[in-house]
This record gives sequence, C-alpha cells and structure tokens, in this order.
Amino acid sequence: MKNIILVGFMGAGKTAVGKTLARSLKRKFVDLDEKIEEREGMPISEIFAKKGEPYFRKAEREIVKEVSSCAGLVAATGGGAVIDKENVVNLKSNGILFYLDASPTRILERTKGHTHRPLLNVSDPKEKIYELLAKRAEFYAQADHRIDTNNLGVDEVAKKIISLLKEDGEIS
Repeated sequence: MKNIILVGFMGAGKTAVGKTLARSLKRKFVDLDEKIEEREGMPISEIFAKKGEPYFRKAEREIVKEVSSCAGLVAATGGGAVIDKENVVNLKSNGILFYLDASPTRILERTKGHTHRPLLNVSDPKEKIYELLAKRAEFYAQADHRIDTNNLGVDEVAKKIISLLKEDGEIS
C-alpha cells in the first residue's frame, strides 16, 4: 500500500488535511516537521535560529528517507521538502504526491501571527510568500496531483484526495 504524501507551501492545509485523511482511511498520520522537532528536541524556528537552514534540510532528508521506507502512511511534508531532489525521489518511491496549492493571499491569511514559521518572520511576509512560491513552483509541479485549496475546507480536500485515489486504483 503506497503512502499518501501531502506537499505544498506552509498554510496550504497539509497537516489538517492529513489528519482528516488518515482518520477516514484508517491509516497512520505522520507530520515530518513534528518528527524533526522530536528528534532535535526543539521547534523548527529554533533549529533555523541555532543551527541554520542547511542543518534543518539535512535532518529533513533523513526523516524523509525513513518515512519513505514505510508503507500505508499519510504524511505531511514541510513546505520546502520538495526542493531537494533526493527527497522527491524517496517520497515517490513508495508514495503518491498531492500538491495542496493555495494563493499567496490565502497563505498569508492562514499563517498570519504564526511566529513558528521562520521563513515568514520577515518585514514583508507576503512578498516572501510570492518569492518562495515562485522558486518552488517547478518542484511542487512534480506531484502526481494538484488540488487548489483556496476555497475548500479540510473535509472537502480530503474527499477530493480519496476520489483521486479511487480514480488511480490505489484504493477501492
């Protein structure tokens, strides 16, 4: 049974959708960022501040490799996990990738006031969102499916994923 991997920018709904989807499909849910925080013993914002982004990306690569060796999981990746080719190869080796897409305006609404998002702790977070989305677009495009989450609730996105899995013959 392949893993269901949710990719996309922070605030796209990966964790909320992942938990709902896992419950619906009676699968285990794994949040890769949470696993990194557990292993490192500190929040991601602190990892970025104390050890830097390259260190974080290395820790992320190790977690991706571990999760990719499992089967039947629903997993939410960090927003930048797909910028690493090795991560994409590992995630696709035993998983179906769903890109949860959201507009910069919607992302800003959903992440406003969240101080645990180190990449958005800047003077102009909306500009940073546009910049990062542009840089990551080609990587998100590698997903097997794209779902626009702008006007959908968590349950609607989960149902859409289930429908696509049925169309693909991954579940009955």
